[in-house]
Amino acid sequence: MSSKEELLKRLSDGVVEMEEDDVAEAAQEYLDAGYPAFDGIMEGLVDGMNRASELYEAEEYFVTDVLLCSDAMYAGLDILRPHLPEVSGDEKVTGVIGVVEGDTHDIGKNLVKIMLETAGFNMIDLGRDVPLTKFVETAKEEHAAFVCLSTLMTTTMGGMETVIQLLDEAGLRDKVKVMIGGGPISQKYADKIGADGYSQNAVEAVKLAKKLLNIA
Repeated sequence: MSSKEELLKRLSDGVVEMEEDDVAEAAQEYLDAGYPAFDGIMEGLVDGMNRASELYEAEEYFVTDVLLCSDAMYAGLDILRPHLPEVSGDEKVTGVIGVVEGDTHDIGKNLVKIMLETAGFNMIDLGRDVPLTKFVETAKEEHAAFVCLSTLMTTTMGGMETVIQLLDEAGLRDKVKVMIGGGPISQKYADKIGADGYSQNAVEAVKLAKKLLNIA
């Protein structure tokens, strides 16, 4: 029988190598062996997706490759996700996530969404190229505890600051935490625009959300 480490490596490698069937097989073996689904997702599938994103940033992978990697990741998620410990709907904290107006890059945002859902958050995904007022309207309607803004372009970064100002004008700023992330974004920029936090990648985003919302 394969050890937990071997199976996690197979999950991660399968995502990087775009091997949908192998990922599904490894995910099933992982569950049959009695290992926790959460680790399989975080340390297997998401680890692979993070590696794929790095290859993309290094220009070794193209968008088409990354899409095939995410197909492989979803194949594993479909098997592992039903085995996560249940968090009842009432207890779930709601977050709104999207890519700011003018930007259509959503690989990073999708990863963060999956990670936050896996960690038990109820995520409302607005997609990409989202009008700035939509973040505020949705946060208000859904009584969201936090908003995640993403962009990979320097030209659309200013939209994040606008969302914070709009939340302020709507009287929601003290109720809603704002997390930002993406290629050109840094902690320095987060401080400058008054965001509550910045995360470098999807794994950090979960830690940050829990920290900001005081969730153990």
